[in-house]
Amino acid sequence: MPILNKDMTLCISLSARPSNNGTRFHNHLYEALGLNWIYKAFAPTDLAQAIAGVRGLGIRGCAISMPYKEDVIALVDRMDPSATAIDSVNTIVNDDGVLTAYNTDYSAIAQLIVRNALDPASSVLLRGSGGMAKATAAAFRDAGFADVTIVARNEQAGRALAGLYGFGWAADVDDRTADILVNVTPIGMAGGAEADALSFPPSAIDAAAAVFDVVALPAETPLVRAGLAAGKTVINGASVATLQALEQFVLYTGIRPTDEQVREAEEFMRAG
Repeated sequence: MPILNKDMTLCISLSARPSNNGTRFHNHLYEALGLNWIYKAFAPTDLAQAIAGVRGLGIRGCAISMPYKEDVIALVDRMDPSATAIDSVNTIVNDDGVLTAYNTDYSAIAQLIVRNALDPASSVLLRGSGGMAKATAAAFRDAGFADVTIVARNEQAGRALAGLYGFGWAADVDDRTADILVNVTPIGMAGGAEADALSFPPSAIDAAAAVFDVVALPAETPLVRAGLAAGKTVINGASVATLQALEQFVLYTGIRPTDEQVREAEEFMRAG
């Protein structure tokens, strides 16, 4: 990485619980491609002030993570169709003070559904109702899944998300089972109050064919470990993080790395 200098281009991320995933992924690619750029993660105490800083300091790109994916909408100038379609933002690009919001979560989820050959005829329990859950639900809907139940304790948000895509809603998993289990909540996230908790009960995991945990840190959440132990098809959040970060990198720099460069950046990210 180049020595810090006045001409460096800065990109950042904003999250309630920052991880090193994006920092390591982006900075590895900057170095591999010889770019005079640097990436830094932040946990803002005031979202509006943080976004004003992006604009005022000329920060080129800003990744948005939970719980800011919806709140940030009021703070940007333009919404790309990828963000408008699901009212959720995970990426902001700054062009001379004009902030445009995008969502690369959707494309990451959509790619993983295809890569793992998830059958659209399968039933799905999708736990969560926030911005990332919107992107995930939209990707499943657009992939042809119709038998989906949104599980969310927040009835208003859960029913709203379910109604948006014609899905069902339930307040809790209880004794429900499905072919595919998808966790889009902070349950199992490192550093959180429920870091050691399972987002779905063992009975649901046993009955499922596949488990999908969008939580990226750690790569092996309690749900992922349980799914692997039970011999299920398992998709982890680190895969989501890689794909969505790659599209962010392209939006920020205008450069698409080679598959080999992406693989090396992913390995570096996961080793951190």
